[in-house]
Amino acid sequence: MKTLGHFVGFVQGSLQIVLRGGKLYWSWIAFLLCLIVLGAFAWAKQMQEGLIATNMRDQVSWAFYIGNFTFLVGVAAAAVMLVIPAYIYNWKPIKEVVILGELLAIASIAMCGLFVTVDVGHPERLWHLIPGIGRLNLPRSMLAWDVMVVNGYFALNFVIVTYLLFALFRGKHPSKKIFLPLVLLSIPAAVAIHTVTAFLYSGIPARPFWNDAVLVPRFLASAFCSGPAVLLVLMQILRKLTRFEISDEAIWKVAELMAYAMALNLLLLGAEVFKEVYSNTEHLIHMRYMFVGIGDQTAIVPWMWTSVTMSIIAFVLFLVPKTRRNPWTLNLGCALIWSGVYLEKGMGLVIPGLTPDTLGEIYEYSPSRTEYLVAAGVFAVGFLLFTLMVKVATPIMLGEFKSRVSA
Repeated sequence: MKTLGHFVGFVQGSLQIVLRGGKLYWSWIAFLLCLIVLGAFAWAKQMQEGLIATNMRDQVSWAFYIGNFTFLVGVAAAAVMLVIPAYIYNWKPIKEVVILGELLAIASIAMCGLFVTVDVGHPERLWHLIPGIGRLNLPRSMLAWDVMVVNGYFALNFVIVTYLLFALFRGKHPSKKIFLPLVLLSIPAAVAIHTVTAFLYSGIPARPFWNDAVLVPRFLASAFCSGPAVLLVLMQILRKLTRFEISDEAIWKVAELMAYAMALNLLLLGAEVFKEVYSNTEHLIHMRYMFVGIGDQTAIVPWMWTSVTMSIIAFVLFLVPKTRRNPWTLNLGCALIWSGVYLEKGMGLVIPGLTPDTLGEIYEYSPSRTEYLVAAGVFAVGFLLFTLMVKVATPIMLGEFKSRVSA
């Protein structure tokens, strides 16, 4: 009964916390809610008219939505960048902020699910994937494996966050016998979600641009750049607006690890370009479309060079200790690496892989207004979820929000 009393107090107190805030907080919430409403109306239009409301066609059937899904799977794996130094190498300055990575993973996976939902023409038919009701088609289907690992990673992070926050809320230290195995399990789970997603692409023989073994390490390297960029900015915001004590050493260590990941990401991208250009086979056409265009079809070229430029500048900023320890250049690097990886993993991965199509036809795709609005609504849902979770977690971690029920 005491546990139930603690839980009731936890839920009631959490509701009171998220309903309390200043002008900045409520302006941010109102902005996100407006985006969600606009996205909902755009999705309603898409449901009414069908996917013809988007600019996707038979030639390019995976596009903006799936590009965002792929990018966010990588962001969800960002928690590993905090877990490994904290619990594998027992580096104490970063242990206090591991929870932020877990919260980011939950919000990112939620957005992944929403992007898949809006990409499906008839989302009401997704019940066919539910085991026992439908047929998941394991172990043959890579899509089924992707469903399993992504949902499993979401459940794992949800359990970790809930257990940690509820234990602290009750004024108790989390049991190492329960908490530590779960946190350590999250490391291979984070690697698995991006590995299986990469396998989903590279296992398609009809798409030579994706049909490459190096796609897995490329996915992981880019994931370990983009996700921590969000965490670095969040750490600085929390340190400024709350009593959350986040040391400079923790921020600098994450930035240093990001520099290594960025170096690997750029190396693998360069290796891919070299292989295609030097071999000069018929499959070079996809890389040509990506970086120089094919004839008059050059819509994607400026975005790809922008992505590469952003990634190189960000790498230099994070590589040099002086610039990665300067707040201005650190945050500039975070913005650049987020944007660079977003373009590379979204438009730069999906669109060139489908252009030209298997019949050699070139369809120049660009997202429609409906797709932009729906995507904005999905991102707003994720940011709203993340904002509310951080708002509840912060006072618990600071010891300001505790159970009033006697232990």
